[in-house]
Amino acid sequence: MSDARAIPTPEPSDDDFWTTVLTAVDPAWRDPGTGDTFDMDEQVLDAARSLAERISTRAHAYRAAGKPFDTALMAAPDVQLALLRSLHEAKLSVERLAESAATVAGRGGASYAQLGAAWGGIKRQSARLKWPHAVPKKSASESIPLHYAGGDAVIHHDPGADAWWYTATGADQREDESEAVYATSAEAIARATEFLLTHTRPAAPGAV
Repeated sequence: MSDARAIPTPEPSDDDFWTTVLTAVDPAWRDPGTGDTFDMDEQVLDAARSLAERISTRAHAYRAAGKPFDTALMAAPDVQLALLRSLHEAKLSVERLAESAATVAGRGGASYAQLGAAWGGIKRQSARLKWPHAVPKKSASESIPLHYAGGDAVIHHDPGADAWWYTATGADQREDESEAVYATSAEAIARATEFLLTHTRPAAPGAV
């Protein structure tokens, strides 16, 4: 990073350590490269494989027999199922850790737009729904449910932007999520209704 020298690097013993550390750096990260993602894959696999060997029925049988569990045994389909189960646990761990990181960042001043950008570029509204307690609310606004033309929508208010937005699922199962750009709930409802009307159920074969 060319401007790395401009970022202050205080020591924990410095008087201004916490003041400086709790002031967010922008940009907060650089996109990981291919090598970074390969390293991450390997580390996740190592952790999941370790758990798989602990929960695998076949691995348990080898331990009970006092025999080493050779890495070649990872090719067994049942061991791969144990690995798949372990990877599911890894996914749950990621979700828990992500919620913790989002909460710490949000309570430290990060916005939902920033949280969404960090989580793979999801929209601010999606980040708010994913981590509803991460960023302190400025005000509370009631969401408005809407059922129309066989589909459903929910109208939300974004206090940070002081604007309204909607999420909708049409009768044909198509989904839509607007930006928080509508000045009134009535406008957001109108736009959601328009979407639902254009995504009704397909006509049954032979229907006139």
